[in-house]
Amino acid sequence: MSEHVYKVVELVGSSPNSIEDAIQGAVSRAGQTIRNLRWFEVLETRGHIEDGKVHHYQVTLKVGFTMEGT
Repeated sequence: MSEHVYKVVELVGSSPNSIEDAIQGAVSRAGQTIRNLRWFEVLETRGHIEDGKVHHYQVTLKVGFTMEGT
């Protein structure tokens, strides 16, 4: 059985549409420069209100990826 070692980074995603879009945007963008993404955890959710309506969503994520090596 192989053992995994993970590196963890913190990301902040944002979207004018939804919390899910903010998460997906952050994970998708991280995947452009980080290989072997494996999991995420939502740490914090915030939003921006304008004129009494939700205008923007912001989500802080902890993202784990497996380390490469021998």
